[in-house]
Amino acid sequence: MFLQNERGLGVKNGTLGTIEQVSERSMSVRIDDGCRVSFDLKDYNRIDHGYAATIHKAQGMTVDRTHVLATPGLDAHGSYVALSRHRDGMDLHYGHDDFASEHRLTRTLSRERAKDMAADYEPARDYAERRGITFRERVVEIVKRVPEKVRGMFDGLRLSSAPLPGADGVQGPERESVGPPAGRSPQRTERAVTDDPEAALRKARTEALKRHARAVDAILSTGDADGRDSPEQMRELTDARKAFEEARPHGWRDAEAAYVKNPELVREAAGGQINRTVRALQLETELRTTPERRADRFVERWRELGQTSQHQYQLGDMAGYKATRSAMGDMAKSLERDPQLESILANRKRDLGIEIESGRRLGLELAFSHGIDLGRGRGIGL
Repeated sequence: MFLQNERGLGVKNGTLGTIEQVSERSMSVRIDDGCRVSFDLKDYNRIDHGYAATIHKAQGMTVDRTHVLATPGLDAHGSYVALSRHRDGMDLHYGHDDFASEHRLTRTLSRERAKDMAADYEPARDYAERRGITFRERVVEIVKRVPEKVRGMFDGLRLSSAPLPGADGVQGPERESVGPPAGRSPQRTERAVTDDPEAALRKARTEALKRHARAVDAILSTGDADGRDSPEQMRELTDARKAFEEARPHGWRDAEAAYVKNPELVREAAGGQINRTVRALQLETELRTTPERRADRFVERWRELGQTSQHQYQLGDMAGYKATRSAMGDMAKSLERDPQLESILANRKRDLGIEIESGRRLGLELAFSHGIDLGRGRGIGL
């Protein structure tokens, strides 16, 4: 599979072909449309195994037989492309760890789901927030001291202890009643939401996003990030994740990935300001579903850390230098758990500063080329 457009060769990103001749320096390929191309590998090396392709790359492609692997991220639009690439036959594969039943598989592959936009989330605050009461207050009332540890994204993460509006016991202005807009009865308001499924979906996504953010914020703001004294908070986080998953598949995972990169978003979303969080969530979704974009971000981040470490070394900031090199080691080691990304990056070794082929896997080759010890995640000189 060719991974980069090259007008001189007549190939595009996603073009498939069969290798007819190959050496250490050159390759001859018969493209599926019948044309033959030959090229020097030092001039063009953006190639990979072509036994499988993403749905986006397969768009417009027609082959005799296809094997489609269904994943929870599919919807009707992606399914239509994937299930219509064949001439003679198609086999659909799925795992029970992703889909508990065929009914769940069918529902996922047939759902209508356009790309998220900020308008998909309703910015209105719920009843309690309009009265100046935050969700954290309700959580604090039920907290019991039962040992339980929190692992994962919260390890080592701390937020400032500044209280949210209403969290210090000072409530907003009381209202005698909070109801529907003037001139509209409660029955008509409820009927309007019921009759508009898109509005109901936006509301569900918004509430799920804010509830999940509050659950995360409640854990991070207790001052005890391992959660030993707050099993109720962890149960609320689990329930919030499930609700978010129902409203938007993979939503809580994308949100937590965004929170790790920008912890300020947790407090904003918990307080009802969700615009920046929605944009960050959209970006995480794109990175998760588009391997090429993830590869670009990996290269960009790797270069950024490399430049930072050099600058720190020149300034004599050894503590910062070691921390940066440790982050680079974590990135290199993460490729062991992401073979898809590793495969794409294998053709971008020059972009990652790898000048000499060592025959190692990419993660180890990165560490070897840049003098990083993956065992301890610390920078060392070779």
